[in-house]
Amino acid sequence: MNRRDKARPFVPTEIHVGIVTDEKGAIGILSIMTTEGLLEITLDRQAADAIVRAIGSIRIKLETTET
Repeated sequence: MNRRDKARPFVPTEIHVGIVTDEKGAIGILSIMTTEGLLEITLDRQAADAIVRAIGSIRIKLETTET
């Protein structure tokens, strides 16, 4: 599938983080205000680690393409 078959990416304008705790433990909430509206994602430890790794990979690629 090429890029034009997908929805356009949301552009973040604000990012907030929070934690909610209940009897099962803590869960993170990542709230991203975008040009298209609010995107909220709940994260457990495994999901948060995966996002950190993904962002690290993106950062490396961005650093190698900067002029």
